Amino acid sequence: MYVDTLILDVQVFNSALKKFYLGNVAVIDGRFFYIGDKATESFQAKEVLQGNKRFMIPGLIDIHLHIESTMVTPRTFSYGLIKNGVTTIVADPHEMANVFGLRGIQEMIAASEDCKADIWYAIPSSVPATDLETTGGTIDVAEIDALLLDEKVICLGEIMNFADLITNPEGKTNRLLMHMRTNYPKVPIEGHCPRLMDLDLSRFVFAGIDSDHTEQTVQGMEERIKAGMFIEIQEKSMTEDIINHLVANERSEHFCFVTDDVMPDTFKDYGHLNHLLRKAVRMGMKPEAAIYAGTFTPARRMNLNDRGRIAPDKIADFILLDDITEFSIGQVYKNGIKVYDANETYEQEKPTRQFPDDFYQSVQLKLLQKDDFSIPAPIEAGTQTCRVMMVSRKTTFTKEQTENVEVRQNELQWEESPYCCIGIFERYGKNGNRAFGLLGGDTIKRGAIATTYSHDNHNLLVVGKNKDDMLLAANTVIEHQGGFCVVENGKVISFLSLPVGGILTEAPLGEVADQMKHLRQSMLDLGYVHYNPIMSISTHSLPVSPELKITDLGLVRVNEGKLVSLFI
Repeated sequence: MYVDTLILDVQVFNSALKKFYLGNVAVIDGRFFYIGDKATESFQAKEVLQGNKRFMIPGLIDIHLHIESTMVTPRTFSYGLIKNGVTTIVADPHEMANVFGLRGIQEMIAASEDCKADIWYAIPSSVPATDLETTGGTIDVAEIDALLLDEKVICLGEIMNFADLITNPEGKTNRLLMHMRTNYPKVPIEGHCPRLMDLDLSRFVFAGIDSDHTEQTVQGMEERIKAGMFIEIQEKSMTEDIINHLVANERSEHFCFVTDDVMPDTFKDYGHLNHLLRKAVRMGMKPEAAIYAGTFTPARRMNLNDRGRIAPDKIADFILLDDITEFSIGQVYKNGIKVYDANETYEQEKPTRQFPDDFYQSVQLKLLQKDDFSIPAPIEAGTQTCRVMMVSRKTTFTKEQTENVEVRQNELQWEESPYCCIGIFERYGKNGNRAFGLLGGDTIKRGAIATTYSHDNHNLLVVGKNKDDMLLAANTVIEHQGGFCVVENGKVISFLSLPVGGILTEAPLGEVADQMKHLRQSMLDLGYVHYNPIMSISTHSLPVSPELKITDLGLVRVNEGKLVSLFI
């Protein structure tokens, strides 16, 4: 019997039984052919590998993530995935869709064609996330139909506007869901429903959405599983209570691990999905259970039935592990071909320009002036009661708080207050909208930060303690067609250029990771107190993330889905 590759004497993970068995594995044409005891005398192989009793597991599969969260292109992202044993992902490009609409998604798919990792795509379902913001593009029924003609598009991405779904039967969210269920009944629909419980949760599931990847509690997770939802556990849900519950109860068919958002320095230093599996094992989960949740259940969830297990006729994506508890990767194989070896040099290809020219000219904003950061008040002088967005170090959620701020000559004297100014400037050249708010809590205490990487609309977001630093940070970002800028005392102390749509860079992963480390430390040096200050600040403009957020239309009370005034 002729085969391409024969791997001898390996401990093979059997997904059906969730156990390892010592044996040999034969591969033909990029697929597993045989797993069992037969050895070299039964096969004539082009290549024979000695397994030396190492552990063979399927290539890891991550079904919910956003490449744009790492701020790199698909090719760079794939480079990082492969060395961490992730051979298949499902990416939701709703950041690029918010900037460029349908073209943004199509160009992301095109940029993924030559990647070593298999990159499938979800259709961003919430572009814009709400009708309370301005974006560069929109996704509606026509765009959904166009995208589902592409074989790389396999699901509808996370439904985020749960308020619209529950309260507005005739709204866009329900219209898109009805279109999907009527015309594409077998296509999975992904969900985003933080804190929904009881009747509201039932409404969410009844609409056809049967997964949730948001931050979980044991009670919320159990209620979702009872309602028939599939749970996608990201790192912030990997609490002691959650992992202990999953270990103590048989829930293996109802969850998988996903990364959702991975910063470039975290990607470089800790890994990707393999980091979550390693962490789960350290927290008490059996390695077999963690592997199952990183391979088999995500593949089944997305109808990727040709992978996720080591069995005849399945795609030969696999990892050879030196240590099962630490997930120490020796080699990674994609379609039966070695694509990574820990003992060999693994270099990223030289970055090239991968997108159309107009993708590098997306920030349509003139340079700002110092007066652009003045906030007119409804009174001439005295004390004005204001709503303040309060940042908390342990979450990206913000709280609403009322505080008094002095007013002189009809201008809010925010620079003299304990609070930061936060401004949002529409940057697509559509309407020139701008809105302002006040920010308190665990945010910066001096200087300023500006970015076009602001979820999900990616308008220019500026936070600062004084107008001069805010002006320098904002104009630095505008001049470079996007990025992340930190300023203190009139000097730029950190800058990450993001010229592709104002949200991506084509620089190598290692270089971006180093810049991100410096950026994060610079934010902390300004007094930001948060486990992830970059994600925290970029979600200040996300109007589906509780509680009080801000867009170019104004302050948004998220749970009610409505605009509220800065002034009370």
